[in-house]
Amino acid sequence: MKKIIAINSGSSSFKFQLFEMPSEKVITKGLVERIGMDNGIFSIVVNGQKHKEILEIPSHKEAIEMMLEKFKEYNIIDSIDEIDGSGHRVVHGGELFPESALVDQKVIDDIDSLKELAPLHNPANLTGIIAFQQLMPNKPHVAVFDTSFHQSMPESSYLYSLPYDYYKDYGIRKYGFHGTSHKYVTHRAATLLERPVEQLRLITCHLGNGASIAAVKGGKSIDTSMGFTPLAGVTMGTRTGNLDPALIPYLMEKTGKTAEEVIDIFNNESGLLGVSGFSSDLRDIEEEAEKSNPRAELALEVFANRIHKYIGSYATRMNGLDAIIFTAGIGENSDVVRAKVLQGLEFMGVYFDEKLNNVRGEEQFLNHPHSPVKVIVIPTNEEVMIARDVMTYGIEA
Repeated sequence: MKKIIAINSGSSSFKFQLFEMPSEKVITKGLVERIGMDNGIFSIVVNGQKHKEILEIPSHKEAIEMMLEKFKEYNIIDSIDEIDGSGHRVVHGGELFPESALVDQKVIDDIDSLKELAPLHNPANLTGIIAFQQLMPNKPHVAVFDTSFHQSMPESSYLYSLPYDYYKDYGIRKYGFHGTSHKYVTHRAATLLERPVEQLRLITCHLGNGASIAAVKGGKSIDTSMGFTPLAGVTMGTRTGNLDPALIPYLMEKTGKTAEEVIDIFNNESGLLGVSGFSSDLRDIEEEAEKSNPRAELALEVFANRIHKYIGSYATRMNGLDAIIFTAGIGENSDVVRAKVLQGLEFMGVYFDEKLNNVRGEEQFLNHPHSPVKVIVIPTNEEVMIARDVMTYGIEA
């Protein structure tokens, strides 16, 4: 048995899960928040009990050292040497990383070279990797990229209708994100459907504060809704999703804002928040919609409408469909959104059961038995995918 730690490192936080592999048993998990700020927060779950402390946590390296000390304090491990490897989520791998990679200096340099494509994420992801390298210099560390799963897209899917030299010279293309989640639910769906993944045509809907849809044919992503950045695609919590790019100079002229300020509005003041006018949290919007708040109702309709359109489009791209998968915070928990998305898809063989749809956070088929297209809620597990890749690219390589 191997102990593998999966890390999702942000600019001021990181999530962790310690697994026993290959059984995939979760030994412990937790979250470190407000790194480098006052009143840092360290949370850990031990034997089903959550422990939380307010501490000063100056840097990622000290946060990781604290986590390892807590592992000893709670008798999870006696020594750091018991951890056999670490896996790290990295948001952007560009075209350099079609799969996960065992970290060496070249991999570090390549991740750093892509920071202009993900300036808020890649440097933070790299900070976590380097900190673990320093603390565990003789153990394997594996980088797992959000973009890798979508590197199977054909050129006709990932190219924009721009001068081709912009792609060749500047790497301007659709990359897609949430790939680890889309990959996990794809393979889990194949298990649940008792069919080889190579035979399946799936639409996977990762719906959270960030949301993306993927067309997965034969186990490979052939198209996805997010683009060059995570701003594209469906309506999200605070992001616009797709819109007419001519709006940028128009809004600059009308409001006097810079291009950077307009893009900030598109990223942080739009989506569900922008349409509803009061919240980016779908739970708040559903609650207000039940009270017949017209803006809340409109926000729900806009959100579901965009997802509904992608499902129709991607079913056409794949010449048919075997299953629709819902995952992530909204996809796993909102029966309201799922129902709105699925209504009207009977023409393409989607027949869902409203009673079965009354489920939150549990794996469940939602379709009637006679439905040619199956509908499944599958809770995502990006951390276990990271741990699996540490075994594949680090331990067993």
